[in-house]
Amino acid sequence: MIVLGIETSCDETGVALYDSERGLLGHALYSQVQLHAEFGGVVPELASRDHVRKTLPLTRSVLDDSGCGAHDIDGVAYTAGPGLIGALLVGAAIGRSLAWSWGVPAVGVHHMEGHLLAPMLEENPPDFPFVALLVSGGHSQLVAVEEVGRYRLLGDTLDDAAGEAFDKTAKLLGLGYPGGPALARLATKGNPARFKFPRPMTNRPGLDFSFSGLK
Repeated sequence: MIVLGIETSCDETGVALYDSERGLLGHALYSQVQLHAEFGGVVPELASRDHVRKTLPLTRSVLDDSGCGAHDIDGVAYTAGPGLIGALLVGAAIGRSLAWSWGVPAVGVHHMEGHLLAPMLEENPPDFPFVALLVSGGHSQLVAVEEVGRYRLLGDTLDDAAGEAFDKTAKLLGLGYPGGPALARLATKGNPARFKFPRPMTNRPGLDFSFSGLK
């Protein structure tokens, strides 16, 4: 089975072609970093419009580079959320339209489930069950992955996720967008003994996170 995957949840347009027997046949990714840089963060309307411009050309490119045509596709998968609503609608509309025109099924995929199962694409995938640390933009979670479709949340962030903490701190320091990588580079040059940061929630039971110093 060959599946076309479309990802448009935020500020990157991603397209991939996956064969259940041969693995990943091809993929392409377009980043909107330069588009949003002057605004200091992602502008949802601009992100949506850029997905409209980029998704079909990337799809054609991936199909051509993989030597596949519409007649080879057995299904289309698209990100159904979470994400920016306008950006998600672009991927859903294009994905479902292609599936309808090709006469194949269209499947909406949960963004976080895609991250959880990404290790299964590796040469040596983990055996079920396993514990996943999911750190993606607005999410920082520990999840027990029992099998495909069976997940148990072990711990979640009680305030900002790690990615949000990086971005907000970078913005306060005037490091521009995206600020996370710039902040990480600065951290390697700092003095780890200069400030004594709190270790939040050490006396609380459970596996939840806090990146704001919550007691």
